[in-house]
Amino acid sequence: MWFWLLKWVLLGPVVRWYARPRVHGRHHVPVTGPVIVAANHQAEIDSLVLALVLPRPPRFLAKAEYYAGGRPGLRGRFDRWLCTVTHQIPVDRDGGTAASASLAAAERLLREGGVWAIYPEGTRSPDGRLYRGHTGVVRVARAVPGAVVLPVGLVGAAAVDPPYRRGWRRGRVTVSVGAPVDVSAAVGDVRAATDLLMAQIGALSGQRPLAHYPPRRQAA
Repeated sequence: MWFWLLKWVLLGPVVRWYARPRVHGRHHVPVTGPVIVAANHQAEIDSLVLALVLPRPPRFLAKAEYYAGGRPGLRGRFDRWLCTVTHQIPVDRDGGTAASASLAAAERLLREGGVWAIYPEGTRSPDGRLYRGHTGVVRVARAVPGAVVLPVGLVGAAAVDPPYRRGWRRGRVTVSVGAPVDVSAAVGDVRAATDLLMAQIGALSGQRPLAHYPPRRQAA
């Protein structure tokens, strides 16, 4: 209930006014069944835009610090509340068994026929380039029979929500949903399948995928 109320009444109209999203390829999203939406990530507003334009409610991997008071003040409380009522999946970005638990939660969501949205780069791009993708998307997709993997390219989000600046600026975000990617094509090679997925995301976003991961962000 909270998701639809936020999308259509409380938050969605504000996001729509600032981002003025234009969507291509929405017909690629199946009406039912497990779906993985894999997108590039340039701005914090990306998740709000995707939730606004997708025909089914997505669930994201949300930084665990959002749940544990990582941000002070009203913004921190709002982040915790929003992630909680929309049932996002907490992820510990230090990796190891904590990250594996988050991927297991995503797998359970897909087995229940849900939509999992993920940024394979693992973090917001620090400079607008498309970095190497992590292999978790492919590993989870291969574990869930019938899971559809959709590449998505977002363009213009960084102009609406500039990094390291407060507040949104009005602009236009273009969301391009591509045809499903067959991640089982490179049998046994999750790296090759992940690179294929990133190439498709780059084709939709106009970015050339890089061969290395993004630098880790320093804590403020």
